[in-house]
Amino acid sequence: MTGSDGPHREPGSDFRPAGPASERAREEEERAVEQALALVGGSDRTGGSGGRPSRSQDSRGHQDPRGNQDPRDENPNAGRSSDPHARRTSDRDPHARRSTDSHPYDGRDNDPRDGRATATATTTATNTAGTNTAGTNTAGTTAATATAPEPVGEQPPLPDRASPGDSAKPRPTLPPPSWDRARAIAARAGRGGPPATIRLPLDRALGHVLAEALGALTDLPSFDTSAMDGWAVAGPGPWAFEAGAGLLAGRGPAAALPDGTAVRIATGARVPPDTTAVIRSEHAQVDEARGLLHARRSVVTGQDIRPRGQECRSGEQLVPAGTVVTPAVLGLAAAAGYDALPVVPRPRVDVLVLGDELLNAGLPHDGLIRDALGPMLGPWLRALGAEVSGPRRLGDDAGALRSALTSSDADLIVTTGGTAAGPVDHVHPVLEALGAELLVDGVAVRPGHPMLLARLSPDGPYLVGLPGNPLAAVSGLLTLAEPLLAGIAGRPAQDPYRALVHAEVHGHPHDTRLVPVVHRPGRAGGRDHVAPLHYNGPAMLRGIAAADGLAVVPPGGVRSGTEVEILDLPWAPATPWTEGCFT
Repeated sequence: MTGSDGPHREPGSDFRPAGPASERAREEEERAVEQALALVGGSDRTGGSGGRPSRSQDSRGHQDPRGNQDPRDENPNAGRSSDPHARRTSDRDPHARRSTDSHPYDGRDNDPRDGRATATATTTATNTAGTNTAGTNTAGTTAATATAPEPVGEQPPLPDRASPGDSAKPRPTLPPPSWDRARAIAARAGRGGPPATIRLPLDRALGHVLAEALGALTDLPSFDTSAMDGWAVAGPGPWAFEAGAGLLAGRGPAAALPDGTAVRIATGARVPPDTTAVIRSEHAQVDEARGLLHARRSVVTGQDIRPRGQECRSGEQLVPAGTVVTPAVLGLAAAAGYDALPVVPRPRVDVLVLGDELLNAGLPHDGLIRDALGPMLGPWLRALGAEVSGPRRLGDDAGALRSALTSSDADLIVTTGGTAAGPVDHVHPVLEALGAELLVDGVAVRPGHPMLLARLSPDGPYLVGLPGNPLAAVSGLLTLAEPLLAGIAGRPAQDPYRALVHAEVHGHPHDTRLVPVVHRPGRAGGRDHVAPLHYNGPAMLRGIAAADGLAVVPPGGVRSGTEVEILDLPWAPATPWTEGCFT
């Protein structure tokens, strides 16, 4: 039926008028589609790929319901990653080609799912751009909104993360925990179960942690002994004595000493019963002709005698559980009668080095770089009290990674690199395929924010995934591995301390920053302080090599003279030559 207003159209029908008007509508529709495709810059029909999504869309073209600008717009390169959950890289090392804190010089940040992301963005933008962009032409608006655009093409489903090596499907967008919270989670995970106990002979117990309090098995000393070489005397002087060698250490008990008599005695010898004091040899005057001993100084009852139980009584606690067995603890245990000590086994750690770009020897060449983490992590983890196997280099191989994780019998597995969302970052996909529990997935700290902590199974090992950049890996080591290992080993957490920092230290706008520092003595009665070191980028080791600690810099930074928390490194302070070279 027709009328003066033109052909009637039922709502929702596909009826289109014929003739020139129809041709114009098609032309306007195609123009609107082309304009929409140009907005997202991802279709072959536009012939371009450089357009960024509008500020109300993320890098996959998804509409932000709040209409807010994508925070990655701060970085002109940030939009290159197609993963909507990729973390911001405001502290990106200009030389690092993977994500901020993964292996440097990698150059692999494109997600193979880009085709699907482009299709999604194209469909979304086409349906909206006809109104928002092409809406200045009424016919174009009507055509674009009344008719669906041509399909871009059937897209394959997103790869399932259960297949190692495939790109990961999107993970929930949860904000990463703060640095303090991440360390607390790691420490609590390490203390998740009662520590095992083994008994080791004294010569093998060094460096372990006591599983039980060390109690005295006897009085120390176990009898009254002489503290000096000299004379044991009884009663007031002068004292009669008899010539002879006297009392020596290691001999049995001597007869009681009558009043008015004296006997020579050596250090450590058992003091005869009824002895009043020991007179040092240099304080005594001997009259050989008359057989009498005189004191050059006044004699105080009990002087230079170590009475039984002076140091401890049997059953008294000498050191608490959780104490690290040092050489001094070994000496005390031996004196108290121990032949073996109850200790917690050292945590066993496997180190897996990931990355095809790493060299084991020689100079960097042809895009390949030296592996700095393999030689560094083993000694560092041993300094934290762990038993560490030699590093295994797996390259970028998801199957090899999965095999290494499932075959490990360690308490902790440490991986390097592969924790971001690039096409060869396999750590997340393999963990999900294994059903691992992610305890920490990213931390609000720089460098090192892509670090992670997982448990492979309820009874299985923990995994700490370190970023590939060297200083970022150190950050992950001290943030997650150190408190986790302390918990597993039964070692009590160290009390944090603060120190003045001399110099302004710039901070990250939102995250904690860890900066290498060196301790400096105060001058002219001033307080000791720490000085920040240069060369503190995520890929640099020159600063941390000269440091004896890391300053925990809060978001926004600190001014000179401010107190900051300090993380000590587990070895001696930096040597004096570092001051002029690095500060």
